[in-house]
Amino acid sequence: MKIKLMIHAGVIIVIFFLMISCSRKQTVIPLTELDLSKMEQGYGRPHIDLSVTNNPLSIAGKTFATGVGTHASSRIDIDLGRKPARFTAFTGIDDAALNRRGSVNFVISGDDKTLWESGTMSPGDAAKHVDIELNKVKILSLIVRDAGDGIDYDHADWAEASFTTTEKIKATGPREVITEPKIILTPKPGIQPRINGAKIFGVRPGSAFLFTIPATGEKPLKYEVLNLPEGLVCNAATGQITGVIKEPGDYLATFRVTNKSGSAERQFKIVCGSELALTPHMGWNSWYVWENHVTDSIMRKAAAAMVSSGMIDHGYMYVNIDDCWSIKQTSKDSSLLGEPRDKNGMINSNKRFPDMKSMTDYIHSLGLKAGIYTSPGPRTCAGHVAAYQFEENDIQRFVEWGFDFLKYDWCTYNRIAMNDSLSELQKPYILISEILKKQNRDIVLNLCQYGLGDVWKWGKSVGGNSWRTAGDLGGSFEGIGTALFRDGFDVFTDNELQKYGGPGGWNDPDYLLIGYLSNWEGGTAPSPLTPNEQYTQISLWCLQAAPLIFSGDITRLDDFTLSLLTNDEVIEVDQDPLGKPGSRIIKNGDLEIWMKKMEDGSSAIGLFNRGNKEIKMNVNWSDLGISGKQKVRDLWRQKDLGTYKEKFSSRVARHGVEMIRVWPAK
Repeated sequence: MKIKLMIHAGVIIVIFFLMISCSRKQTVIPLTELDLSKMEQGYGRPHIDLSVTNNPLSIAGKTFATGVGTHASSRIDIDLGRKPARFTAFTGIDDAALNRRGSVNFVISGDDKTLWESGTMSPGDAAKHVDIELNKVKILSLIVRDAGDGIDYDHADWAEASFTTTEKIKATGPREVITEPKIILTPKPGIQPRINGAKIFGVRPGSAFLFTIPATGEKPLKYEVLNLPEGLVCNAATGQITGVIKEPGDYLATFRVTNKSGSAERQFKIVCGSELALTPHMGWNSWYVWENHVTDSIMRKAAAAMVSSGMIDHGYMYVNIDDCWSIKQTSKDSSLLGEPRDKNGMINSNKRFPDMKSMTDYIHSLGLKAGIYTSPGPRTCAGHVAAYQFEENDIQRFVEWGFDFLKYDWCTYNRIAMNDSLSELQKPYILISEILKKQNRDIVLNLCQYGLGDVWKWGKSVGGNSWRTAGDLGGSFEGIGTALFRDGFDVFTDNELQKYGGPGGWNDPDYLLIGYLSNWEGGTAPSPLTPNEQYTQISLWCLQAAPLIFSGDITRLDDFTLSLLTNDEVIEVDQDPLGKPGSRIIKNGDLEIWMKKMEDGSSAIGLFNRGNKEIKMNVNWSDLGISGKQKVRDLWRQKDLGTYKEKFSSRVARHGVEMIRVWPAK
């Protein structure tokens, strides 16, 4: 009887374990079945069973029926819940990029530890097979990075990608689980006067001069300038300095701003010569919030908001239209149609901009400057009429309208250029800068050609006052965070851009993408950058001496966004008259230390944490080439931290920064 019971019990146990085994049967889950909207990528959107160009997946001549087509830089996170799983795939550059310069590196990481890496892959390379067992991994990340030459034609395929597991899995997105409070670190300006912004300004002899003294303090303020050069006057109520200087030379003046609580003075140097943009440009651009919806009304409201928000009091100056102001002959929208040029070949604006001269006059009346956009090709990026073969006419028109800034975007000129040789890359910019030199109006020139031909090495010599160093930071709404770390940190460091920027010509890593931005679907949404990343972007841009051009909705500035844009001690790093870009001094995994030398002998230092966990960072003075006791000031909090003998330490949040300035202690 006991034997029979034991047999029955044994059968029951076997059946029980068989049931458990059946219930835990492994299943294959293709990557394509997950929510690919969680994937961030640097261009376009992920495609199921197709390449990013919407063609069949093909790597080195081999076609794959299933998989995901993406574009560097990209990333998707999958929550495996620490359960056993297996991932398999074939990786490579899609054949749509054959005979192009694309190159990528596929990386698979588990909980931020690298588990597999393809190494550099180029068009035509055979697919690399990945097959890895995953144990106790919470978040698996599938990452595609550019291999150091930008993201052009980085069409990356995860072919036949799938998971084998007994558990449910889901895509979380790199940012879905991130919750960071919007902590305002910048103190509000006090009631006493404080003079801000640039300490030096360039103008050409005989050109119209316009500069508004940036100052905070309880209004009304009274503005004065001592030793103002002959030909200039200062409006005591607005701080606007206008007029014309006829004689070249360096003029040292003194600003004085007074209110009922006190006064402030600061020296200001006016350099009347051949060079403009002696400090990086500061202002606003329409593209990343309004893109092809921009109008005259939007530009006027933006200018008014730059004044009412107080941004003008911190040194912001330019109000710039991007693409879509000229005629688009192929449009179905009647507001964009019309004659591209008049009978004399002068370019016309579309109906959304009925009177350009009136608009720039309004912007100038507020003490601000106006910028415009076009391309050396026959069409702009958005398909509007551009400058090709009408360069002289268009510059004359911009002068007639009263513009002060020109963004010159490569775009369709790639159809004109005979090849990608240096002479062909430089040709349209040499032409336009020579035309600009002949004008009786100062127009700052921004070369927007995405870093082609190492433009930082020759941008200034062809007349550029700034040059884009990489692709669009906001090429896709989801990819802004990925691009920030790629284009902000790595492009600058890999190419040693600190050697090339300086007074008159600046490295331009693109705009400040905070606040409300276009979602590229006809609406707007808050920046996908986390609060920490927003502090990181502005800190890094200032340490690099990059232009500070905000491209969010300037009419909807919340207190957090405004605090980021108007910290005068952080801006002072960017606008320092020495004009020496900082650089990365130390890299230890995800931790980086950057330093910028300042005119007064101090150093601005950024402690950046590119990792996903808060960590304590140390910086030794000896590693920075400085010695002795150093006085340390927290620039975001505008607070003295004390004197430190050999090193400084601070906890730095994930994707965050601590920005300090140090002086030898007396």
